Formats: sequence, C-alpha cells, structure tokens
Amino acid sequence: MNRRKVTICLFLLAAGTMLHAQTVLTLDSCRQLALRNNKQLNVSRLKQEVAADSRRAARTKYLPKVDAFAGYELTSKEVSILSDKNKAALSQLGTTAATSLSGSLTGLITQMTKDGLISPQTAQALGGYMGAVGQGLAAKGNELGNTLKDALRTDTRNMFAGSVMVRQPLYMGGAITALNRMADINMEMAANDIDLQLQNTAIHIEQTYWLVVSLRHKQKLAQSFHQLVQKLDTDVHKMIDEGVATRADGLRVDVSVNEAEMALMRVEDNLALAKMRLCQECGLPMESDIVLADELAEELHPDTTLPTESTLTLHRPELRLLDNAVALSEQATHLIQAAYRPQVALTGGYLISNPSVYNGFERKFSGIWNVGVVVRLPVWSWFEGRYKIRASKTATTIAEMEKTDLQEKIDLQVSQCQFNLKEAVRRLKMAESSVASADENLRCANVGFSEGVMESTDVMAAQTAWQQAHSQKIDAEIEVQLSQVALKKALGYLQ
Repeated sequence: MNRRKVTICLFLLAAGTMLHAQTVLTLDSCRQLALRNNKQLNVSRLKQEVAADSRRAARTKYLPKVDAFAGYELTSKEVSILSDKNKAALSQLGTTAATSLSGSLTGLITQMTKDGLISPQTAQALGGYMGAVGQGLAAKGNELGNTLKDALRTDTRNMFAGSVMVRQPLYMGGAITALNRMADINMEMAANDIDLQLQNTAIHIEQTYWLVVSLRHKQKLAQSFHQLVQKLDTDVHKMIDEGVATRADGLRVDVSVNEAEMALMRVEDNLALAKMRLCQECGLPMESDIVLADELAEELHPDTTLPTESTLTLHRPELRLLDNAVALSEQATHLIQAAYRPQVALTGGYLISNPSVYNGFERKFSGIWNVGVVVRLPVWSWFEGRYKIRASKTATTIAEMEKTDLQEKIDLQVSQCQFNLKEAVRRLKMAESSVASADENLRCANVGFSEGVMESTDVMAAQTAWQQAHSQKIDAEIEVQLSQVALKKALGYLQ
C-alpha cells in the first residue's frame, strides 16, 4: 500500500514538472514573438533607418559647405619672369653702359682736340681719367644688374598652397527642394514597407497558429474515434466468443481499428511538424514544448460577425507604396528639370601660398580673402533635357496605371474575402447541424447494436459519419477564423 502511494506521488510530481516545462502561447504572444524575430521585418526597419539618415543628409543641401585644401609641389624648374637673354643683359648692365659712355666721351674728346679746344696732353689725361671712371661704373652697373636679376627670381621650385572655401547655394533650379521631398517620400515608403511586412508576418503566423489548433482538435477527435472503434472491437469479439457474431464481423472491425490508428498517427505527425513550423516563425527552438491557448478550449467559437459596408475602408500599405512611387516619380521629373535651369551659388574663402605673389615673390606664407557669385546657365544640350523629362513623365504615368490596376485587384480581393467569409459562416452552421445529427445517429446505432437490432457495420457507418461531421465542423470553424483574418488583411487592418 505504501509503495503504491509513493508511486502515485512520483507520477503526480513528474506530471507537474512536465506541465511546468510546457510554454503556453496565445495568438497575441505568438504574433509578438514573430514580429520580434522576423528577419524581413528587421530588414525593413534597417531600411527605415537608412531612409532617415538619407533625409538628414538631404537637409544639409540647404546649408553652406566648407572645404579646405592644402598641397605641396616640387618642380624641376622655377617660373622665370626674365628670359635668358634678359638675364645676360642685366649681368652685363654696367659693362654695356660703361662701353657706350666711353665711346661717346672718346669721340667728344677727339673732336674737341681736332677743333683745338683742348691740347693733346689734356685729351690724353681726360682719356685716362675716363677709363678709370668707366671701369668703376662698369663694376657698379654689373653689380646693380645682378642685384636686379636676383630680385626678379620667383624661386617657385618648392611651392606650398592652401585654401578654405565656403559655398552657399542660392538657387539650384529647385533641385534641393526636390531632393528633400524625395527623401521625405522615401521615409514614408520605408514606414509603409514596415506595415506591409507586419501584415505579411501577422497573416503567416495566424495561419500557422490556427493550423496547429485545427490539428490539435483533430487529434482529440481521432483519439475519441479510436476509443469508439476499440470499444466496438471489444464488444464484437465478445459477441464472437458467445457465438452471436461471425469472424467476418470481427475482421471488419479490426480493419476499422487499424485505420483509426493510422489516422491518429498521421494527425500526430502533422501536428508535430506544424508546431515546429510555428516555433521557427516565432524564433523559438523547433524542439520547444509549446501549448497554444486555443488548444485547451473545448469549442473554438470563431467570430461569425459579417462586416458592414461602412467598415470596408481600405488601409492597404501596397496602395500607399504605389502613391509614394507616383510622388517619387514626379519629384524625379522636377530634379531633371532643375538640371537645365540656371543655378546660382555664393562663394567665399581664403587662399594662402608660399612663395606669395602679393609683395613680390616672397618666401613666406601670405594670403587673401575672396568673395564671389557663381552662375551656371545651360545653353544647348541637343534636347537632352526634353527627352529625359518626357521619359520621367512617362514613368509617372506607368506608376499611376499600376496603382489603378492594383486598386481594382484589391477591390476584387475584398469582395472575394467577403464572399468566402459568408460561405464559411454558412458551412459552419451546416456543420453544427450535421454534428447534432451525427451524435444522435451514433447514439441510436449504439443502442440498437446493444439491443441486437443493428449490425456492427451500421455502428461503424455511424461512427464514420460522426467522425466526418466533427472533422468538418473543426474545418469550418478554422475556415471562419481564417476568412476573418484574410478579410482584415485585404482591408489592411491586420497588424
């Protein structure tokens, strides 16, 4: 007796541990897990961050830009203001001047001697004196010429330069405005893409969730059906032993038992695979032991409310994305037009160089400030702009046509989802009526078989009809639930 109590306690402890290890998930928790772990959704979120940074970059186009440049250059020759002939002439400046002056004075003295104005001795003395003066003048002149030649050297073999430039756009033909509007549209597109991924993820997780619930309820149904067939098998074999039934009756029931076992095994395998898929979509390990909240419910009680016309308002992200595509194409046209309009920018900066040219060629850093206006005016491009603008406007027309086409398809999809929901609700009501009839039919068959007025085949037929009716009811309940989900997805409300 004590051993039995110990065994029961251990069994209860083990059962409690197993229940504690299981994770109970609701539809909302599955959806949150899927939204948190969906890779495509995470990619869309990253795209939104990229669009936000691109918009911030577009805003900077309105602000002035500051650039700094610096450089050094070594050349094999320096820039020369004087030619080689001029340099040679400056080097001999004193000699040339002394020679010219000496020739002029010698001629003058000779003429004065011929005219008797001065004596030959005086002329000789003057010639000697002028020779001495000419030599001194030649030396001083040559020295002055070399000084001037050196002063005119640029010494530009080693050049250093640097500048800081500020550019402020004044009018870019509307290009900056178009770029910023395109950046805003890209932000909207990224947000709409996230909504689209949210809806796609939500409908996938709902479909998988209700598939698991459906298979779980069908597993319960298969287990109940297997128990019914096993009970009939036990009763028939007892009747065979008593001689009131034939062996053929037992064989037919045995076949039915095997089919029930195979059906149970099949639904259990499909249930295991569906749970693995649900775990994968939720970002959980595929071997996780999960239990869905709707698995535990005896009845599913789907929402059979049919929407009214006033509630059928579209919020499809696909339409918003096409609206963004049309707007983006229009701004692209404005951007192309801006490239063929006048563009005006204000410039300013500071330039420094060594050698500097602002006080001769000095070997030191010196610079100047500058302010200016730059105007760019396209004159002739062989109608390139006209062709590009025409092509861009055609692309806008294509985007508008695609939006209209999608609008028509979505309207058709909404109508189809409404029709499917109405049909699903109608089938559910018919299935509920069939379940009530099948339950009563099985009860009557069991009573008749126990009283000996019905054959085992009649009971098996009633059991099969009972199993099919309950299976159809489960399918109808899930179909109603999925039809509601599909209608919400078609309207754009599923998130």
